[in-house]
Amino acid sequence: MKRWFAALLAGALFGAGLALSRMTDPNVVLGFLDVAGDFDPRLAFVLAGAVATTGVAFRLVLRRRRPLLADRFRLPLSRAIDRPLVIGALLFGIGWGLAGYCPGPALVGAAAGADSALIFIAAMLAGSAVQAMTARRRPA
Repeated sequence: MKRWFAALLAGALFGAGLALSRMTDPNVVLGFLDVAGDFDPRLAFVLAGAVATTGVAFRLVLRRRRPLLADRFRLPLSRAIDRPLVIGALLFGIGWGLAGYCPGPALVGAAAGADSALIFIAAMLAGSAVQAMTARRRPA
C-alpha cells in the first residue's frame, strides 16, 4: 500500500509540474524546439531545473544502501550505446518534434481531455505494439 501511495503521489507531483511548466501544451513545446523560427526559451529553464534537481537528488539517494520502499536499487546494467538505443532515441525525438508530446505530458494532456493527446497516446501504443512484435522476431 505504501508503494502504491508513493507512486500515486510521485505521479501527481510530476503531472502538476508538467502542467505548471506548460509542457502539456504541444504549442509551447514546439515553440521551444523551433530554434530557427519562433523560438520560445522558457522550457530551457524547466529543463535546467530538472537536470540540476536530478543531479543532486541522485547523488543523495544513491548513498543509501537501499531505497525506502524497495529491497534494492534497480539501475540499468548496460552502458552500451547500441543501434536499438540510437534508433529509439531518434524516433522519440522525431515524434516529440512532430507532435509536441512525449509520453508523460501526453498522459497529463489526455487526463485533461486534450484530443491531440489521446491521438498521440493511441499512436504511441500502436508503435509500442509494432516494436514488441518485431523484437520477438529478431534473433537474440
